[in-house]
Amino acid sequence: MLYYDDLAASLAIRSFPRKAGLQNTAMRLSLRLMKKNIALFAAASTLFLNPAVTVAAPTATKAISVADWRDKALQADDIAYDIVEGLTTEIGQRQAGTQAEARARTWSVNKLKMLGLDNVRVEEYQMPTWVRGEETAEITAPFPQKMAVTALGNSASTGEAGLDAEIVYFPTIDDLRAAPDGSLKGKIAFVSHNMKATQDGSSYGAFGPARFVGPNIAARKGAAAMVIRSIGTDYHRNPHTGNTNFEPGVTPIPAGALSIPDAENLERMIARGKPVRMKLKLTPQNIGMQTSGNVLAEVTGSNPNLPIIVIACHLDSWDLGTGAIDDAAGCGIIGAAAKHLKSMGQPKRTVRLLWAGAEEVGIWGGRDYGEKHANEPHALAMESDFGAGKVWAVDFRLPESANAVRSQIVSALAPLGVVPRRELAGGGADIGAIIAVQKLGIVDLQQDGTKYFDLHHTPDDTLDKIDKAELRQNVAAWVATLGYLANYEGELKPEPAQ
Repeated sequence: MLYYDDLAASLAIRSFPRKAGLQNTAMRLSLRLMKKNIALFAAASTLFLNPAVTVAAPTATKAISVADWRDKALQADDIAYDIVEGLTTEIGQRQAGTQAEARARTWSVNKLKMLGLDNVRVEEYQMPTWVRGEETAEITAPFPQKMAVTALGNSASTGEAGLDAEIVYFPTIDDLRAAPDGSLKGKIAFVSHNMKATQDGSSYGAFGPARFVGPNIAARKGAAAMVIRSIGTDYHRNPHTGNTNFEPGVTPIPAGALSIPDAENLERMIARGKPVRMKLKLTPQNIGMQTSGNVLAEVTGSNPNLPIIVIACHLDSWDLGTGAIDDAAGCGIIGAAAKHLKSMGQPKRTVRLLWAGAEEVGIWGGRDYGEKHANEPHALAMESDFGAGKVWAVDFRLPESANAVRSQIVSALAPLGVVPRRELAGGGADIGAIIAVQKLGIVDLQQDGTKYFDLHHTPDDTLDKIDKAELRQNVAAWVATLGYLANYEGELKPEPAQ
C-alpha cells in the first residue's frame, strides 16, 4: 500500500488546482510572476555587487537531471549492446575455469577501462572445473530412435562404451523421492515435470529441483544414471544444461537432460506399457583446480565515508550457446548504467561493478567476493541476471527512513512502465554472500522472464535474441535507480528484525 501511496502523492503534487475560477487563476499567476521578477532582480543585484556568490540550484534540478539521463539511455544507449555484442562475438562461450573465461576477463578489463571507470582489476581464485565430453542418447527398445541430450554440470561419465539400461519413469521429483531405497539399481531414472513460462520466473524454483537435486536422489537409491526433462519452456530440440550437485559420500552418476520434445516422446513410449531401454553415453571430465576470477570496477564517490553500493552480473556462461542473455546482457546493462552515472557527475557514494566469474557452476565468484570484502562497508546491492526482457516491476528491501529515496525511484521508473510491488527484494546469486554477511539493502529491478527459459542454458542463447529497445529500457531503469541511490546519504540497510 505504501509504495502506491507514495507514487500517488508524488503525482498529486504536480497537479494544478481545477476548482478555482479563471479570474482567481489569473490573479495567482500575476502574483507569481511578480514575485519571480523581484527574486530574479535581487539575485542579479547580489551577483553584481559580489561576484563570488553563486545561486544554489533548485531542489528539483537533480530530479530533472536523473530523468534526462534516463530518457537519454532509453532513446539512444548503445553501450549495453556493444558489451553484449563484443562478449558474444570476440569471446563466445565462457565456461568457468576455462581459457575462454580467462580471455573474457582480459576483454572485460579492457572494455571497462575504455568506458572510463575507476579501479578496474581482477580478483582471482581457484575452483574445481568440470568440462563436457561426448554426449548421445538413443532408445534401443522397443522403439529404437535417437534423442537429443546434454550432460548436466558435475555429471559422472558413462565411459566410452556408454550405458544401456531400462528406464524407470517418475512424473515428478517427489515421485522419485518416494521410491524405495535400492529400487533403482542398474536402472536409468527419468524424471519429468510440468514447468510453464511465467513472467517472474517463479516456475524455475518450483521445477528446478529435478535438475538441482534429482541426480543426487537417484544415486542414493541405486540408479546407474539419470535423465530429466530439460528445465525449460521451449519446444526446440535443444536440451538445457545446468549444474547439479552430489552430497559428500554420494558417488556421482551420469546425468543428462533431454530436449522437451524428446522427453515427451519418451513419456509416450512409456505409456504404451512396454519396458523401455536407453543407451546413454556421457563422457565429461573433472580437470581439477583451475583459475577463475571476478572483474571489478568503480564509479568513485565524493564521500569515502559512505558505504558503497555493489551492482553485479556474471561473466561466465555455459558452453552450449554464447551466453548473450545469460549473462552478457546483465553485464552490458550494469556497465552502461555505470558509465551513464559517471557522466552525470561524481556521485556521493562509490558504486562498484562486480562482473562475477563461475556463477553457473556454483556461485564461486559471488562467494569469493563475499569473503574478500566481508569487512568493507557496503550499503546496498543490486544484480542483473535474468536476460534482457523489459523491466516491469521494482522490489525494495530498505529501512523506513529511506522512504523518500524509494518514492523518488518509483516516480522515476513509472514512465518506463515499471510498477512497485509489495514483495521484499531478494537480490541475486552473485550478491547473496555479501548481503548475508552485511545485511544489505536491496533493490530488484524485475525483468520480464516470460521467454527466458526458452533460451536458458541452451545453444539458442545467442546475440540475435537480444531486443535492443528492451535492453535500452533496462539501462534506463538502472540509470534512474542508481541516479538516486548513489546520491542518497541516508541509511540504506534495513532495520534489524525485532
